[in-house]
Amino acid sequence: MSAGPSRRFGVWLIGARGSVATTAIAGCAAVAAGLHPPSGMVTETEPFATAGLPPLTSLVFGGHDTLDCPLPKRAEHLAAGGVLPHGLPGAVRGELAAADREIRPGGPQPGDGRAQDELIAAFTADIQDFVRRHVLAGAVVVNVASTEAAPRDDRLPASSLYAAAALRAGCPYINFTPSTGLHHPSLQHAAHTAGVPFAGRDGKTGQTLLRSVLGPMFRRRALDVRAWSGTNLLGGGDGAALADPAAAAAKNAGKERVLADTLGAVPEGEVHIDDVPALGDWKTAWDHIAFDGFLGARMTLQTTWQGCDSALAAPLVLDLSRLLLRAAQAGLTGPRPELAFYFKDPDPGACADLDRQYEALLGFADRLRDGAA
Repeated sequence: MSAGPSRRFGVWLIGARGSVATTAIAGCAAVAAGLHPPSGMVTETEPFATAGLPPLTSLVFGGHDTLDCPLPKRAEHLAAGGVLPHGLPGAVRGELAAADREIRPGGPQPGDGRAQDELIAAFTADIQDFVRRHVLAGAVVVNVASTEAAPRDDRLPASSLYAAAALRAGCPYINFTPSTGLHHPSLQHAAHTAGVPFAGRDGKTGQTLLRSVLGPMFRRRALDVRAWSGTNLLGGGDGAALADPAAAAAKNAGKERVLADTLGAVPEGEVHIDDVPALGDWKTAWDHIAFDGFLGARMTLQTTWQGCDSALAAPLVLDLSRLLLRAAQAGLTGPRPELAFYFKDPDPGACADLDRQYEALLGFADRLRDGAA
């Protein structure tokens, strides 16, 4: 059964006024109106045309955030920085304003004395109210907020509070960040019994995407990688968040995991993340790979990736939202390792090789096309 042309579906974004969310909302409106092509959206390619995914025109946006900058103004800032095309914020101002009206205060804010369960209940009520008022056929919750440090005690971090609210609201859940989300031990039972699909941790947009291609290349050609070091320069909210060593460690864990899975071991070297506020939403990632060839010949490969993280992430957020909305409609539940193509830290059972991940994604599309149940 397809999504149907008259049905509407919700995308509830955690961090709804951030760069990624703003770019996703503006981009969805632009592509749906035919103003721009769907570059970077895998779900708009031919293999997914008959998978029954919700049309872009059917998506309604809302979310939680602790920021108060309205989405139209945020989009203007992104256009000034070259992230969004010149003139696009004005062309989709109505859609941005409509989404902004659906953003509710996030938390916990400093001084908020509510207990964890009270916060979860409040977030759940916001999501349920959104679904009810718009008469939605379903909604997905997507975490695109800034990276948080790993929890140091049993208390649920903010990302896990939102994840718990998604489960209570009966919504599929996507963690596009390295933050804890559903990975908190106290949420494991609820996650696997809630009857909703959920996917991954930490979207794969740049440096790790390249690693998931190069790692298998070295291993298949029997080239011994001795060291793999990297540096990231980035600004914006992510740069500020990742200036915290604990948050950076959470981010780097996924990058190292890809190398361990594709090479069979973690080579020498590590990734350094530097906050450069002047770069805004743009980032530069360098990799230096030392490897041995035939008869021990010492060789190196150096790569430079320069891109806009928000423009790389936004189409993936739209892809994942449509895929999980369709998965829920088809009766699928639990973790979805078939969506590893999109994540640094996918669900158990997934490999790290990008080609094999893409084949699994195509198989998932076939399953959705056939009704899944």
